[in-house]
Amino acid sequence: MATACLSSSCWSLTTKFNTLSLNGPNSNADALSHLSFSANTSLNLFSKGTVSLTPVQVPYRRSIVCEAAPAKKADSAAKRARQAEKRRLYNKAKKSEVKTRIKTVLEALDTLKKKTDAQSEEVLPVEKLIAEAYSAIDKAVKSGTLHRNTGARRKSRLARRKKAVEIHHGWYVPAPAAEPDLVAAA
Repeated sequence: MATACLSSSCWSLTTKFNTLSLNGPNSNADALSHLSFSANTSLNLFSKGTVSLTPVQVPYRRSIVCEAAPAKKADSAAKRARQAEKRRLYNKAKKSEVKTRIKTVLEALDTLKKKTDAQSEEVLPVEKLIAEAYSAIDKAVKSGTLHRNTGARRKSRLARRKKAVEIHHGWYVPAPAAEPDLVAAA
């Protein structure tokens, strides 16, 4: 990627061309050593790559192309990129498994809630599905795919939904809230 050179030495290249010999075998290296960048050159311009000066001869004029090429990615950065991609795929699979199991439980609970003549024994297969969903959630939390609060919230939603179905069919009757004892102030 060719970029414009902002330093004063690049602006004065035309005067330095008089000493630059494009035809000599070894004179190019000597001539290019005079074309050093000044201290006031913006470091941000070339911070992401390497700078190369290449003499170019066009039939009626001479010019130097200043290029800032992107640097090769460091080996450690490439390894981190590979590891991040591997973790992303692993986490994606874990999250997908959790969502699938939760969806299966919720669909089973909805089906059970819509049944008018449901028996209390029909909750047992749903409880097995809930146990599998809990296991998937706990594994995702343990591996760091899900935050522990997110896992707890999802498990709580499943338990509340199951309890709502049991209350709906009359299989579970919540205990009445105990009234706090009123202590007479003396």
